[in-house]
Amino acid sequence: MTETHTEFGHSTIPVLDHGLVQLIDYMGDDLAVVEAAQASFDKVPDDYTSKEAGILRFLMREEHGVPFEHLVYKFRIRLPIFLSRQYVKHRTSSWSEHSGRYSGLEPLFYIPDPGHVRSQVGKPGAYSFEPVSLGLADDFRAALLESNACAWDTYMNAIESGVAKELARLCLPVNLYSTVVWTINARSLMNVIRLRVDSHAQYEAQRYAQAFLDLARTVAPDTWDAFVENGMPKP
Repeated sequence: MTETHTEFGHSTIPVLDHGLVQLIDYMGDDLAVVEAAQASFDKVPDDYTSKEAGILRFLMREEHGVPFEHLVYKFRIRLPIFLSRQYVKHRTSSWSEHSGRYSGLEPLFYIPDPGHVRSQVGKPGAYSFEPVSLGLADDFRAALLESNACAWDTYMNAIESGVAKELARLCLPVNLYSTVVWTINARSLMNVIRLRVDSHAQYEAQRYAQAFLDLARTVAPDTWDAFVENGMPKP
């Protein structure tokens, strides 16, 4: 489990070099899931006991997904643009992103650690990845730093010269960090995590997915323990 800390009053997990995932709000808990399931029998459980925990595990095991939609999370995420393009594809959620049209951006760029600069081996759909030599990793990182600095100078000079922010940003690369507020129900989040923690997913995406799982678990531990114990089924 990733270590969490508190930032701005919210549970926060740092990710990569400048990224983070914050749990800023939520609706529901383990009991809310069982309450939704028991609505089928016009019953309302009084408390969350071992009986309700058993029902929750049954729902997960048998892949009854709808009750988990009544557990909702709101995250604040700072992530590189190339990753935001992966996560925004999960359309059963609400995604609001910092706009470079309306306000200035920050010079935060993702630079992979030397050990995570990798080569791609194999055919499309069957890739594997291997670390490159330390020399090549250092050269790539240095080139990224130089390219990012040049792009940021171009962006700032354009703004200072009177170019609109919405156009000045065109020179910025996809390793620039952006910030989003993401609201998603547990059922949809399970699908995101199941896909993105998989060993075939991009390493950087795996890191964020693990942070989502760890923070979601703080609100509804039985839900997410059952999810993991059952092999992260598609609910």
